[in-house]
Amino acid sequence: MEYLVMLPGPTNVPDRVMNAMLTHIINHRSDDFRRLYKTIVEKTQRVFQTQNDIVLLTTSGTGAVEASVINMIRKNDKAIIPVNGEFGTRLADLIDSWGGHAIRVTAPFGQNPQYSEIEDAFDRNKDIKAVYAVYNETSTGTTLRYMDKLSQLCSDRGAFFIADAVSILGGDELPVDKWNIDICVTASQKALAAPPGVSPMSISSRAKKHMQANPPPTQYLNLKRYFKYYEENFETPFTPALPLFNAFSEALDMVLEEGLDKRIARHKACADAFYAGLDAMGLSPFARQDARSNVVIAINYIPGMDDKKFRGLLSQQFRILIAGGFGDLKGKVFRIGSMGEVSKYHVMRTLSSIASVMNVLGLKVSPDAGSIALKRLESAI
Repeated sequence: MEYLVMLPGPTNVPDRVMNAMLTHIINHRSDDFRRLYKTIVEKTQRVFQTQNDIVLLTTSGTGAVEASVINMIRKNDKAIIPVNGEFGTRLADLIDSWGGHAIRVTAPFGQNPQYSEIEDAFDRNKDIKAVYAVYNETSTGTTLRYMDKLSQLCSDRGAFFIADAVSILGGDELPVDKWNIDICVTASQKALAAPPGVSPMSISSRAKKHMQANPPPTQYLNLKRYFKYYEENFETPFTPALPLFNAFSEALDMVLEEGLDKRIARHKACADAFYAGLDAMGLSPFARQDARSNVVIAINYIPGMDDKKFRGLLSQQFRILIAGGFGDLKGKVFRIGSMGEVSKYHVMRTLSSIASVMNVLGLKVSPDAGSIALKRLESAI
């Protein structure tokens, strides 16, 4: 039996996408590549729901997040950032390390900062340059549910709006142009269900002008170079990961064939089924209900569930890969990636395996857990 990769990324990749890499290598300074790159850019714009410029970086999602900082933030620039998990913390630290001043609006892990606290941060600080928001906090299974309000706030206050959408784009609502997001970053290996290594960025015209006028003292992540090469030759300034570009192109085709609305509805239905089934097993979500993610399901351990043993049995005996917690949450939660190609099969196989492992560990599990989840799925999909 094959492994079922239910991690918060990388996730399962369809054979059709993997097979797209099985082709000959082309010259990245050729017409063949220019046609491929233009096509990927156009499809990426449709998935981002934007007319903005697109840059495709051959990096992990962290590389694109870093590019969003080093091309925007300069010494003493102030940036407000909601912080409620590991990735928000990392982003705030990155802003500080680059010479900016990250104004952290914090909340306990598992919750979101109140929107009014971000308004207050604007009122208390002059000359805010940007708001950086981790839309989906992968470490805690929380999603900011006021991105549209942040968009309006940034517009009203004249600040740039930057979204880290690494683990959520393609799995939940994210209309870039409607929300006036100046920089939006994501990664191929999450909800878009492609292999890791491609990180697309959407960049508004005003953010682009700022970057062109204030290029960073770097080479590889200097986005001004990417704009120049695309505008002049439909190329990248450095050699891209050509096989990954082919796979990413195929993954985008699958997203567009399904349709974003249907894809988002599928993710929500699978998340609802996970929450319902796990609740029936006596397991509670780590995230508060108003902040709960539809793509990363973070669940509290109960007494008798040792992290290493629990996940080890899932992997060795049932071929299910899930993630543990890290940092302060290590050993306290486990996380399921409900993203990408997630379906009834993924949900039911994962839930039945979790129930079996809990029984092995001597924990009583309701026999109704699977049927409760199945009913949720059948009524929604």
